[in-house]
Amino acid sequence: MMVGDFAGEGDLIQLITDDEEDDQSELESYSNEIPILSVRNTVLFPGVVIPITVGRQRSIKLVKKAHKGDKMIGVCAQVNPNNDDPSWEDIYQVGTIAKIIKMIVLPDGNTTIIIQGKKRFEITEQVTEDPYFQAKVEYLEESFPEGNKEIQALEESLKDAAGKILTLNPEIPREAQVALDNIDSTAFLTHFLSSNINAPVEAKQRLLEINDGLERATLLLEFMMRDIQMLELKSEIHKKVHTDIDQQQRDYFLRQQMKVLQTELGEEGPEKEVEELRIKGRKKKWPKSVAAHFDKELDKILRINPSAAEYPIALNYAELMVELPWGEFTKDNFDLKRAKDILDKDHHGLEKVKDRIIEYLAVLKLKNDLKGPILCLYGPPGVGKTSLGKSVAKALGRKYVRMSLGGLHDEAEIRGHRKTYVGAMPGKIIQNMKKVHTSNPVYVLDEIDKLNSDFRGDPSSAFLEVLDPEQNSSFVDNYLEVEYDLSKVLFIATANSLETIQPALRDRMEIIEVTGYTLEEKVEIAKKHLVPKQRKEHGLTGKDITFDKAALVRVVEGYTRESGVRSLERQIGTIIRNVAKSIAMEEEYQKKITPLMVRKILGGEIFDKEMYQDNSVAGVVTGLAWTSVGGEILFVESALSKGKGKLTLSGQLGDVMKESAMTAISYLRSKADELEIDHRIFDQYDLHIHVPAGAVPKDGPSAGITMLTALASVYTQRKVRAKLAMTGEITLRGKVMPVGGIKEKILAAKRAGINEIILCKRNQKDIEEIDEAYVKGVKFHFVDMVSEVLEIALMDEKVKNAINFSFHKEETKVEA
Repeated sequence: MMVGDFAGEGDLIQLITDDEEDDQSELESYSNEIPILSVRNTVLFPGVVIPITVGRQRSIKLVKKAHKGDKMIGVCAQVNPNNDDPSWEDIYQVGTIAKIIKMIVLPDGNTTIIIQGKKRFEITEQVTEDPYFQAKVEYLEESFPEGNKEIQALEESLKDAAGKILTLNPEIPREAQVALDNIDSTAFLTHFLSSNINAPVEAKQRLLEINDGLERATLLLEFMMRDIQMLELKSEIHKKVHTDIDQQQRDYFLRQQMKVLQTELGEEGPEKEVEELRIKGRKKKWPKSVAAHFDKELDKILRINPSAAEYPIALNYAELMVELPWGEFTKDNFDLKRAKDILDKDHHGLEKVKDRIIEYLAVLKLKNDLKGPILCLYGPPGVGKTSLGKSVAKALGRKYVRMSLGGLHDEAEIRGHRKTYVGAMPGKIIQNMKKVHTSNPVYVLDEIDKLNSDFRGDPSSAFLEVLDPEQNSSFVDNYLEVEYDLSKVLFIATANSLETIQPALRDRMEIIEVTGYTLEEKVEIAKKHLVPKQRKEHGLTGKDITFDKAALVRVVEGYTRESGVRSLERQIGTIIRNVAKSIAMEEEYQKKITPLMVRKILGGEIFDKEMYQDNSVAGVVTGLAWTSVGGEILFVESALSKGKGKLTLSGQLGDVMKESAMTAISYLRSKADELEIDHRIFDQYDLHIHVPAGAVPKDGPSAGITMLTALASVYTQRKVRAKLAMTGEITLRGKVMPVGGIKEKILAAKRAGINEIILCKRNQKDIEEIDEAYVKGVKFHFVDMVSEVLEIALMDEKVKNAINFSFHKEETKVEA
């Protein structure tokens, strides 16, 4: 009756046949020792005809032999249908003897047999398993009083229940009702319905094992009533959820059916997941608008079919919302002395940056509420900008997050994708907030000057909202769709160049310049940080190797030329590896590294240090320059030769330096009488200005007073004071203007042996910021006018045996 109930070793389909009930009055004699066929997913009852597909070799042998003989076999159900090689313990001990009505051998090698159940039996002795099961059995009789009123009532109830099932289940063919009407025997009716009810094998086996017909019929009726209840419940759900069925309504109906089935089976459905998320959501410290949005999303999940593609997307979104740290903050450590100690210990120098962090902490301590500032550490590579962010996090007691922006060109990396896109994800900002589980981390945005833009958007514009203290309290990620507060985050951006940062973005950040380290600072960093770090990385201790200070100075001056300390660390690592090799090979070595050993291990010096040269001739002046790797001294040389006033500039000078030279010449022309310069020299002598080294490009206004002094010296033939250097910009009126990079320039001058320096008076404030130890022994002249520079720089006596100027007499043309 229940078409579609799969059983047997292959697919077994229950049949309604014209082969009516077994004639119980016919007395047959069956053997007490019979072959046993184990079947899966079905139980054979007396009188019922079923087909079975036989695939196992043991079963095929049994069937073929039985078909050639008396065609009688015993059929027992398997306890575990998934067992392909059952033993005696894996089959039920009560089964049904059956007659093979027909056998069909299929082309694929499988054999299908049609059998009819005859009589129940119980296995009393297991004879053999090879080549197939053979057992001794005892046939079971059953008591089934015919004509009893109770039996008649049960029979009617069974037929009514079967009729109702036929009505409620449209999948069962209508011919089943005809077969039911033609069954007169209560015993066969019980067997027939038991074989076809929608129940597990265990339940059907239980019915087969009952000897009392009345008890079996009663239990069968109980099973059928449960089936009716389930079918009625399905029908009720069907009526509730369907009027005109479209695809969405159909999906909802199927989900409701699944929900009822899961409830009946005690299995967990999506409701449990949603309820767990709802409980987590109640614990979140989020705004009411976000809570309402979250509840709405959970309700939406309940309306989606779990097998639909939208279901995992909606579930992932809800999980992201509860995993974000809404209003969760780490407690800041307001011990300012401890914070200063940590910053000093981790980084040598960088006083401005450290002071700014301490200021931030001080205000936060007093006010206990401060929007996170947007700091941008600007400076050359290797000076410790990124590692400074880590130290700040440690000092504050906050979590640390780093996001590398180099080459980032997709705006969605910042703002996220919209949920409707395939593979949508939140932006990196929200992802990292979820990762650190706090809403006030120290967030380092590394290489913000290297953001790119293309057809996928402009990430630097996306950062405008993130890095604006007035807007980031309501930052909206495209994926998250609701406002998230970033105002408590301490953003620290790093950049090597400010020119490539979008002006609007640069305006939102507080720029703090991290200049290159001086020689003295590099030596201290090497001593306190780099040497111990490299020793540890190479498995050595302080007992194995130490560095002489002079050796570190030699490494810094001769083998590195950079603002940072990365190259310095590599060179120190090379020296320590050389020592590690000697230790590993048990060779003798010198534990203290000296300048001589540095040269032996690293080879000849790569870079030469510019030293002050004796300028015994007029026209040579020592200037000061700033480079990306620190300060340098440079020499401006000038020479005169007879000619027609031609000017030659050499040494790869930039436009600004060329303009400084032109300005100096114009000024000297205008002040020739005051400086005792014969004006004819400008027209009758060619001037050549050269700045070594010629292969290095040079530019900037800092060499203005240096060039003017060199020209004044060569034009007046007065030497420049010994061990004097200068830097400053000039104007056509003779004013001296301030320039930058003073700290690096002064340290370079001191290293080169300079003991007097001329600066603009407005640069005096820069000197005050430099540690006294670095400027000790250097005399400073602060000036406002070029005349003061020349008064200080030029000596009174002229150079002997220098140029003997000779001028052409001016011809007077007389017109008649």
